[in-house]
Amino acid sequence: MPALDHIRNFCIIAHIDHGKSTLADRMMQLTQTVDDRGFRDQMLDDMDLERERGITIKSHPVTMQYTAADGELYELNLIDTPGHVDFAYEVSRSMAACEGAILIVDAAQGVQAQTVANTYLAMEHNLEIIPVINKIDLPSADIPTVRRQIEDVLAIESDQAYPVSAKTGEGVGAVLEAIIKRVPPPQGDPEGKQDGVRALVFDSHYDKFRGVVTYVRVVDGSLRVGDRMRFMASGIETEIKEVGVFVPEPVSVNALVAGGVGYVIGTLKDISEIKVGDTVTTSKRTATKKLKGFKEVKPMVFTGIYPVDTADFDKFRHSLEKLSLNDCSFTYHAESSTALGFGFRCGFLGLLHMEIIQERLTREFDLDIITTSPSVIYRVLLNNGDLMDVDNPVHLPDRSRIKQIEEPIIKAFIIALNEHIGDIMRLVMDRRGECEKTESLDTQRVMMTCMLPLNEILTDFHDHLKSVSRGYASMDYEYSGYQVSPIVKMDILLNSEIIDAFSTLVHESRAVSRGRQICKALKDEIPPHMFTVPVQATLGGSIIARETIRAFRKDVTAKLYGGDITRKRKVLEKQKKGKKRMKQFGSVSVPQKAFVAVLKNS
Repeated sequence: MPALDHIRNFCIIAHIDHGKSTLADRMMQLTQTVDDRGFRDQMLDDMDLERERGITIKSHPVTMQYTAADGELYELNLIDTPGHVDFAYEVSRSMAACEGAILIVDAAQGVQAQTVANTYLAMEHNLEIIPVINKIDLPSADIPTVRRQIEDVLAIESDQAYPVSAKTGEGVGAVLEAIIKRVPPPQGDPEGKQDGVRALVFDSHYDKFRGVVTYVRVVDGSLRVGDRMRFMASGIETEIKEVGVFVPEPVSVNALVAGGVGYVIGTLKDISEIKVGDTVTTSKRTATKKLKGFKEVKPMVFTGIYPVDTADFDKFRHSLEKLSLNDCSFTYHAESSTALGFGFRCGFLGLLHMEIIQERLTREFDLDIITTSPSVIYRVLLNNGDLMDVDNPVHLPDRSRIKQIEEPIIKAFIIALNEHIGDIMRLVMDRRGECEKTESLDTQRVMMTCMLPLNEILTDFHDHLKSVSRGYASMDYEYSGYQVSPIVKMDILLNSEIIDAFSTLVHESRAVSRGRQICKALKDEIPPHMFTVPVQATLGGSIIARETIRAFRKDVTAKLYGGDITRKRKVLEKQKKGKKRMKQFGSVSVPQKAFVAVLKNS
């Protein structure tokens, strides 16, 4: 077991697709943590989705043994982190278990929005930041410009930045040496005499064979097999059956000592009993003071998810339970819809998070699902002074009871080229936002700070941002409270029946255009029935948009040959009465593609 001064805990942070996982691969090869036979690209990305999309979704720890230039053997505990803004919570949890951070900047793309956000996050956690300029082997690499950006935008001395090619391995050795020299060793009491045994829980997952696997960073004392382990927040106790480290596969060891990062397995079977950010102690040397954890994550985007086949509901519920076991930032609760049957209202950190969960439900659990339009949490102040949160339009009280509605606002940081400022400002204003300030990063790029309603960026804002900036703009955002807005509930009627799955909360100025969009999308996607189907958008009882789905018409006069015209009229009148009766009792079937069409048009 290494001494505290021979342990280094660090994470890798960067904007999405700047090369975090590739650098982690090279480090594991250089430290011979994995041999050439067992190596594959993106070693720390377990899911097929992570490999296909080239993104990291979950944080992954790995322990490496490295012999430094001074001849000493060091233990390096690395935690690879996601780069997308939706998974910033994973990044903050990883940082709480580290003393240092490697900040990667792409030599061709320079400092991006998420680079800035991650740097500020690392500074808040008082981490030693080691800047690395990656992809120096690219023909478009501009190292001097990136050095200037690191100095001007991030306020980090540029001569401390290490030029690296994670793809070829060039410069990776120098980064490992910098970790030894610059990242401080963990502070703690190896015996746990002063404060008792304390370990920080920074993640957990459920293993169907072994139960709950808890990821911990030991701060004081040690955790050994046979110890009675207690979670201080919940008070739950269990006997430790196994402790181990990730290399990168889990390998059991005798003990996890102060400064170490690894996993602990007890006898727990319910992962909901584990609070991420909790402190673990033991019954022999019980701690009295908890470690500083981190705030609980709150979902920002909500959507209803329903199985296409109602017979799959139980399977669907079990699938959601399994997913939530491995992702504590994903929430769900049961709801029902007259059009879609029984399903669940699910909460996500953002749109990519929502997309990933839907993809996993389809792939891993072989489910056909329907998703309603995403929405946010609105705060509703009632006339009697009560305040309620509404994440589903169905739960909005009657308009006569509402005093005001508040919607969530975000502060967006957009980094783009100078020539695209006008187009981006137009896009922001179209989405009811305003640009607060513009800062020049260098001669070519600016950072714009904008205030926007969260609801306006939910679906296609990022796509439009990339489109108007020809792919150059990047965006990061943070939650910025609530503001009063004229939000109204818009219902969609099919054959005079309200379809609650299509009900939405929209800004008053957008209601008519949004209603027309939905009605047109439904008219194009819902197949003709035996009777005429009116599609209407209503606002508080007033119809603001309408489309009509024409009926099938059987040629009932085809069998008539000659004779008086009254014979034909008699048959047509009979058909007309039948269709009228059918319209009164008939039901409209809505195909899945209609829900997808409405979602795309939102």
